Amino acid sequence: MAQLEIRSHRGFRLAERLLRLDWLLVVLVCALGAVGIGMLISAAGGTTEPWAARQIVWFGAGLVVMLAVAVIDIGFWLRAAYTIYGLAFILLVSVELLGAAVMGAQRWIDIGVIQLQPSELMKIALVLALARYFHGIPLDALGRIRIYIPPLLMILAPAALILRQPDLGTALLLALGGGIMLFLAGLKAWKMGVAVAVVLGSGPVVWQFLHDYQKARILTFFDPEADPLGAGYHILQSKIALGSGGLFGKGYLQGTQSHLNFLPEKQTDFIFTMMAEELGFFGVTGVLLLYLAIATYGVVISSRSNNHFGRLLGMGMTVTFFFHVFFNVAMVIGLIPIVGLPLPLISYGGSAMLSLMLGLGLLLCVGVHRDVVISRRPAGGGSP
Repeated sequence: MAQLEIRSHRGFRLAERLLRLDWLLVVLVCALGAVGIGMLISAAGGTTEPWAARQIVWFGAGLVVMLAVAVIDIGFWLRAAYTIYGLAFILLVSVELLGAAVMGAQRWIDIGVIQLQPSELMKIALVLALARYFHGIPLDALGRIRIYIPPLLMILAPAALILRQPDLGTALLLALGGGIMLFLAGLKAWKMGVAVAVVLGSGPVVWQFLHDYQKARILTFFDPEADPLGAGYHILQSKIALGSGGLFGKGYLQGTQSHLNFLPEKQTDFIFTMMAEELGFFGVTGVLLLYLAIATYGVVISSRSNNHFGRLLGMGMTVTFFFHVFFNVAMVIGLIPIVGLPLPLISYGGSAMLSLMLGLGLLLCVGVHRDVVISRRPAGGGSP
């Protein structure tokens, strides 16, 4: 186990940790949360029911989680990383046995207070576990292929379980985020290229295991007009709403595609489209700039960390956040097939909100403990 050594600010007290928080990042997160609550009110026709009221509760709870996680000693997260990953994996397996099916997909576990989606927790747990693993790898061992076998299994095993639920979007996000973590940890670019080529070459094999609706979504991506009332309906209605918003939008609560129920899943997957219709190009550009500011902040916080675990953890959380935003926006504007990923901090959903706030809390934790030095094994050391 890596040893924790505090070179400065020994024994942070709670007040000191709160002062070291990047409060501007917290403000940016709250700004996006407020936008999300406002759009959910619009989606319901101007009322807080049935979505905004719950979202307010989830965001409030998530804010508490984020701040609590941020002030916990970073050494705790290093020591608990594998345990958290193991618990997330067990929850994924339990979905197969106890999961509740919603709209044909078995992704949730009903725990009474909330429908828990373990795949959301796994996004965070995987980054933690990979950061812990590579923290313990000696620098001179990073060129050995066998070093990357355990993390590949850590990525592929949960991705396969999530793909069975079926949840193609989250499985792809998990695999992509994990792959970026390998690259950040030291995997050579040419080896990364070989891995990507293998993945692309396995496309025909993966195609055989996709569900019919998933195949239809991919085929529709290339020709949405081929089935305008079936598989192509979602993306065609999304493009109509996007275009109708123009530069300045139709006005808050004035979106016709969403309020006349032409736009599907307006409170979750297609909430960005509803924003574009009501707020226009300039409105959604402002929202995207908020996302960009958070991602930039994440890179800065990670680069300032004095320990390898913190740098990998911060960058992993930032990459996961960025690709979550990118996939959702690219999906609803037709750049990629529809994969069913919510827009972070804005789309309706308790599991997604709480897991995302947990991840942002870990990013803040890296910033709070940026002066902490966590020793790595010396060159030629044993297994982590």
